[in-house]
Amino acid sequence: MTTTPLDPTDAPDPYAPSRRALRVVAGCGFLLLAACFVATVMVVLRDAVEGDGAARGFVTAAFWTLFLGALSGVAALIAPRKGLVIAEYALAIVAPVVALMD
Repeated sequence: MTTTPLDPTDAPDPYAPSRRALRVVAGCGFLLLAACFVATVMVVLRDAVEGDGAARGFVTAAFWTLFLGALSGVAALIAPRKGLVIAEYALAIVAPVVALMD
């Protein structure tokens, strides 16, 4: 009986996060999304009162960014992937910054 050597790419990564950990982190990302939503609304309202009062494309883009962050969070809860969780957090952080650009 001959044995074939194992390919190192077939072995699971011992440093990869578990599926449960990714789901917990994705769930906590919704708290960050909620906080960033409040921050985005505050930025938009401040601009409406102190600025010119007109909402431009950056405000719409900021709220779409939050929506896409929530979608990636839901996708990360369903099928936990590290990239989806990173996208959820990145989109949450970017939304208030985009709203500030208005």
